[in-house]
Amino acid sequence: MFIIYNNLKKPMKKTLVIAIFLFAALFVIQGITKAQNLYFCEGVSKDGQPETPSSTFSIPSSGGYFYFLVRLPYGVGCNAVDYVLYKNDSRGNPKYYTTITQDALGTDWTWFWKKVTFTDVGDFRIDVVDCTSATLVSNYVTVKYQ
Repeated sequence: MFIIYNNLKKPMKKTLVIAIFLFAALFVIQGITKAQNLYFCEGVSKDGQPETPSSTFSIPSSGGYFYFLVRLPYGVGCNAVDYVLYKNDSRGNPKYYTTITQDALGTDWTWFWKKVTFTDVGDFRIDVVDCTSATLVSNYVTVKYQ
């Protein structure tokens, strides 16, 4: 490989180096984005795994709950996070719905969960926002009546 690399012309060497760099960067970025997740689930195990995860939940007309589970590749770095909910309107455009705060977190926590009750149905986007107003992770869930 070394002999072949040294025999390449300069423009070809630059192209090869750039291609290798981009390929490596793609794997790093892909690994980072896959490492942080927001799950919607029926429960959370003692080791922070989602139990019966889903992107759709059915609730009774009187309301129902499920869990938001956040898993990060690093400590959250804050003592509280906000779950900012957006609900799609009749045209499918997200509109601010509500904010749910979860406090009493440990700054070194890499996963945490919140039991959330829904009385309304629809398609929602949930952004998990830290104490610096940075969005840690987002995901979508559909809530339907039974």
